[in-house]
Parts: sequence; structure tokens; C-alpha cells
Amino acid sequence: MLHDWIEQAAADRGEDVYLADARGTATLTYAQLLELARDTELRLEKAGLMPGARIGVRLAEPLEYAAALVAIVAAGRVAVPLDPGAPEADVARVLGVAGAAAMVTIGQPDLRAGREAANGTNKPFGMIHCDFDLQGTVAPPAAAVGGIFLSTSGTTGAPKGILLHEEQLMHVATSVVESHRLTRADRGYCSLPLFHVNAEVVGVLATLRAGAYLAVDRKFSRRGFWEIIGERGITWINAVPAIISILSMDPPAAPPAGLRFVRSASAPLPLASLQKFEREIGVPIVETYGMTEAASMITANPVEGPRKPGSAGRAAGSEVRVVAGSGAAAVVGEIGRVKIRGAGVIRAYDSGGRPGVIDPDGWLDTSDLGYLDADGYLFLVGRSDDVINRGGEKIYPREIEEVLLAQPGVRSVAVIGLPDAVLGERPAAYIVPTEGTEGSAALAAVLRASCAERLPKPKQPSEFRFMDQLPLGATGKISRRLLKDLVAAQS
Repeated sequence: MLHDWIEQAAADRGEDVYLADARGTATLTYAQLLELARDTELRLEKAGLMPGARIGVRLAEPLEYAAALVAIVAAGRVAVPLDPGAPEADVARVLGVAGAAAMVTIGQPDLRAGREAANGTNKPFGMIHCDFDLQGTVAPPAAAVGGIFLSTSGTTGAPKGILLHEEQLMHVATSVVESHRLTRADRGYCSLPLFHVNAEVVGVLATLRAGAYLAVDRKFSRRGFWEIIGERGITWINAVPAIISILSMDPPAAPPAGLRFVRSASAPLPLASLQKFEREIGVPIVETYGMTEAASMITANPVEGPRKPGSAGRAAGSEVRVVAGSGAAAVVGEIGRVKIRGAGVIRAYDSGGRPGVIDPDGWLDTSDLGYLDADGYLFLVGRSDDVINRGGEKIYPREIEEVLLAQPGVRSVAVIGLPDAVLGERPAAYIVPTEGTEGSAALAAVLRASCAERLPKPKQPSEFRFMDQLPLGATGKISRRLLKDLVAAQS
């Protein structure tokens, strides 16, 4: 169990740093983590919160947040991660879906006091103590198991709960360590939000499994970024495509010597962004694919190769298959619906579920579309609800976006379908120009010509619209749904 990982790490390397504040001096050693885990379990029992109880976590400091998550799960309870910046109504919604019995608070301001007292030294802060605000009378949990509870947004229907049991989290964290060849010597960097599964499992739990070091940041900022990576001896970076694109525009004079790879997740990485980053920075990108229902990672490109640009890699800890429209297994190269199953994949939603999503054999329909090549590498082409139906012809936005992103002057792009009285839908491109480039008729003409040269006529965007920014989700990926809502509101 997770507590065993903590005890083993504390015994083997108790004074080694497990978590560090990326932009401060606060640290948490493995010995301190064990003390925190034991203290948290005692406090939970004293508060009457028995194994399986669900505890909301909503903390501003990422180091405190990560430590609290680990301690709660190790104590056999269920952590309910919450967005510190979310409106109170949204927080209440998630707590309601989860049936949370308490909220975690920090009993003493050790983190901030320790950071101020250090005065630039590397002095660790005092122990974090988790106290709990009871949320009222909640029915006892159906099963006394620990884990992490996450909630879908509920924007397209009633919100659904996803309970990831401790064994599932540990299975995927182990798969991350094995796939990425993480060892005790590795030093990771993660600025992704801790209320999402990627940072929780790929960042925090995989680092614990490897007995390694993780620097956690409040949010990504390119200001001082490469200095942090170099000064802390970072060997791998947990990132998303938006971060990778920004970093490629502002490369360091020389890449940090020990940086082994940058991991890309959350959304498909445009080929142009991958190529530019590797050309400018000289560090390999490891493309991966995951989702909350699978406790994060599903596939990954091998760190030591062969990596296939544009591919999400091979199955890592889960089974992956592609199903054609007929319901039969797709042949090599045939686009179909991606289905997954495995020890990290949920078998049902926690709060009612969605009929037909998970079949009796455990296969979960991801709603993603893609194909497998002869070597078993998965290539994603888009979400099933993003497909543009132009007069019966299916158009995948990513194919058009790749062409546009390869052109000078384009920073980011999203292609969506607009209503068409004759054809049903037509593709339209929404573009954020690079800094110093104005969205203009001249740039639109260049992009139109590029599409005409590389795409068949039905796939060529009917119009090019320029924006200061595209709407993003919490993990930093472009949200086509929000873009569609914005366009509809303006029409």
C-alpha cells in the first residue's frame, strides 16, 4: 500500500528531499513525509473520520497541497482535490458530488513562516499538520478504501464522480516510473495543477515510487524558468503542449546539462511545436496520452526510443484497442474509437455513471478517435464530438491545425465546425498570431494558400479569424467547447 512506499523511502533515504517549493526554500524530506502520514492518520481517527471517508483539499501552496494528498491517501481515506481559485459554488458542487465529510486545513502556518525565516538558505520548514473541518452529517462510505475522488465538469450533463482507488493510483504511478526510467537520482519539475490527475499521479506519486525529488510550482511562468531548471538540477519536466510551445519561443543560451526529457500530456502536441522545441532546446519530447478515468497515463513513447513524432506512444500499464464503426477491431491505420482497460482504469463512475461507456469486459470508450500503426503506436486524430461533418465527409480538426501551426506567424490555432445551410458544417480556423505578428489579411492569405497546397478542398477552412487568445481549460489545453460557446455568443 502507499503507506508502505513511504515507510520504505523513509528507511532508505529519510533525509533526502521528496518535495520542494520550486520558487522558494521550503522542502519536505521522506522522513518528514512519514511523520506527516502518521500524524494525519491519528488526526483523522480523532475527528471520527474512518477509512474511506472523503476529505476535501483546497490549499494555495503546492507543497502543502501535494503533501496533504499523499498523507490522506496513505491513511486509507479519499482525498477530494479542489481548485483553490474556483468559485465557492463550484467547490460546493464538487463536495456535493463527492459526499465529502471534511475539509483539510493547515493547523499552523509552518510553510510560510519557514520560507520567510530561511532568508535565502535551504532551511526546511516545520512539519505540516492536517486539521479537518467537518462538513456535516454524511453517510458512511460504501467501501473503506483510500484513493482520490475527481469530478467531471458537468457542463454537458450531471457531473460524474471518478473514484480512483489506492491500488489503481499505485499501479499507474509504477507504470510511469518504469516507462520513463525514473530513478532515485531523478529530479522532476511540475507546475501543473494539483487538482488534476496528471500532477497527482505522474508528478507526486510517481516521484514517491521512484524515491526521487520533485519541485512543485504554483503555476508555469517562463520568467526565471530555465534558471530554476538549471539551479535545481532538474532531469525531467512534466508539461503540456501550451508550455512546450512557449518555451520553444524563448530558448536558453544552453540547455541544462542534466535535463533528460520533457514529458507532454493533456492534449496532442502539434508536430510543428515538437520539432521547434527539439531544434531550439536540444532536449527530447516524450509524448503521452492519458485521462482521469485511467488514473492518468495510458500510452507513452519510450524515453530511450524509438519515439514517433505525432504519436501518443505504446500502451503503458493499460490495454488499448481501436474499434471501427462496425464494432469490429480496426485494421492497422484505420481510424476508429479508442478503447482502454487495465488495472488503472475505472469499471464504473462513482455517481451514477453514463450508460454504455464501460462494457462488461471492462473496456472503456474514451470518446477519442485514432489509429494504431503496425508497431502498436497510437495516433490520435481528435475527439468524437470535435469531428466536423461537411456534407457527410468527416473532417478531423487536428489535420488542419498541423498545417497551420507549421506556418510562420502562428502561435496557436483551433479549428471548429461552423453551421452551414447547405453542407451542415464547414471548418473555420481561429488563430493566435505570434508576438510581433499582426492578424491581418496578408497572414490570412498566406494561410489560405498553404491549406490549398496541402489539404483537399473540403478540409480547407472557409475563414480565418484572429484572436488575442484561445480559451483554455484548467490544465492549459485549448477548449474547443468553450470556443464554440464564445463564437455562438458573438454570432
